[in-house]
Amino acid sequence: MDRERIHDESFLAIRQIKGAQLKYTWKELEPEKGKYNLDLIERDLNFLKEKGKKLFIQIQDVSFDSLSILIPKYLLNDSIYHGGANSQYNFFDDNEERYEKAGWVARRWDSNVSERFHLLLKKLGEKFDGQIDGINLPETAVDFGSKRRLYPPGFTFEGYKNAIKENMRIAKKAFPKSVVIQYINFMPGEWLPYDDHFYTRDLFAYAKKNKIGVGGPDLFVYKKGQMDNSYVFIKDCANIIPTGIAIQEGNYEHVNPQTGKQVSISDIYSFAKDYLKLNYLFWCTEEPYYSSEVLPFLKTVNN
Repeated sequence: MDRERIHDESFLAIRQIKGAQLKYTWKELEPEKGKYNLDLIERDLNFLKEKGKKLFIQIQDVSFDSLSILIPKYLLNDSIYHGGANSQYNFFDDNEERYEKAGWVARRWDSNVSERFHLLLKKLGEKFDGQIDGINLPETAVDFGSKRRLYPPGFTFEGYKNAIKENMRIAKKAFPKSVVIQYINFMPGEWLPYDDHFYTRDLFAYAKKNKIGVGGPDLFVYKKGQMDNSYVFIKDCANIIPTGIAIQEGNYEHVNPQTGKQVSISDIYSFAKDYLKLNYLFWCTEEPYYSSEVLPFLKTVNN
C-alpha cells in the first residue's frame, strides 16, 4: 500500500486489516556501499506496532519505468558489477524488432551483484527478524524477449533460476522467525503449460522443501496466464507453506473471463480465500476503489 495511507484513520480503525505491506528500494536501504539506512523501516514498524498493526516489507530491486533504477549507485559505477542492472523491454511485434525500454532489473544472476544483495538481506535480518511479520522478495518475471538479441551479458535461464533459489535460501536464513515469501509469477524461458522447462516447478518445489512462502504480484481472477504459470502452484502450496498475493493497480478493473464482468471486491476476496486459500492478501490503495469499495467490504469480513 502507499506509505502515507498507513496514517489514515480509515486504515487504522478497521480491525480486519492486520497490517501493511510496504516497499523499500535497495538504493534507499544501502545508499553507499556497506552503509545501510534502515531508519525508514524502523519508523514504519514502530508506528504500526503502536497502532496494533503488523509490517510486511518488500525489498525492491526491479522497476517498471525506464527512468527508474532502484539499486545503489555504486553497483552502476563499479565495473566489477557489470552495470549492476539491465533494461527490461516491451515488445510490439513477434519478431521483437520494435520495442521500448520498460524498466530495470538488478543483475540477480551476477554473483558480484547477488553477493551485495545477500549482505543487505543479512543486515535486515539482524535488525528486524521476529519484529516484522514478514519479508517478500520481488517477482521473478523479467522480459528480455525470446530471440536472445537483448539478453544481458551472462544471463541464462538456468542461471537465473538458481540465483532466485539462492536469494530464497539467504532470505530464509536471515529471517528464521519472520515469514519469508518469494513472488513467483513467470519465469523467463518458459510459458506453461506448453513450454515447460521446470524452472517454475523447481522454484515451488524448493520453497516447499525449505518452508519458504510463495506468492506473487497481481490477483487476476481466473486469468489464464496467471492460472497456468503461478496460481496452480500457489494453490498447491496452501496449508503447507505461507502464501500471499498483492492486489495491484489495474486488478480492480479486471474482467473475470468466467462471467465477462468486471470483478467485484467480493469476487477477489472469494478467489483469494476460497480458491487459492491464501494466508496473506495485500490490498492496493488505488482510488476510487480503495475508499469506496475495498474498505467498506473489509469491514464486513469475519476473521
